[in-house]
Amino acid sequence: MNKEVLNYVIEKTHELMNAPSCSSEAKAAAQNWLDAVGTANEAGETKKYLAELEADIMPIDNLIGFAGSAAGAKYFGAELAGNITTHAKEIKLGGAEYCDCPACAAVAAILTKKAEML
Repeated sequence: MNKEVLNYVIEKTHELMNAPSCSSEAKAAAQNWLDAVGTANEAGETKKYLAELEADIMPIDNLIGFAGSAAGAKYFGAELAGNITTHAKEIKLGGAEYCDCPACAAVAAILTKKAEML
């Protein structure tokens, strides 16, 4: 991967790791990838990192379904779940495919560079 792409992905990886909504699994995969950059393990960790990101990014319809459910209300609290559902429906109408929380936004940005990372 070229230096420009590498720097971009590193920047977005730090954004992901600092996002309150970042899962512990994504944070660990991100750190493992960062630790492997420039080593013989980079290619393998890149594949693992991308697989974790693809598993973690929240499709907008899944977010709407979860936030609008009883489980979502229990997890977020009724008011926040309602706000999330409303917001998710609004961004879906605008063409969003994924949740736009800080973690998902960072993941989406990184995934735009997937082909160049591999």
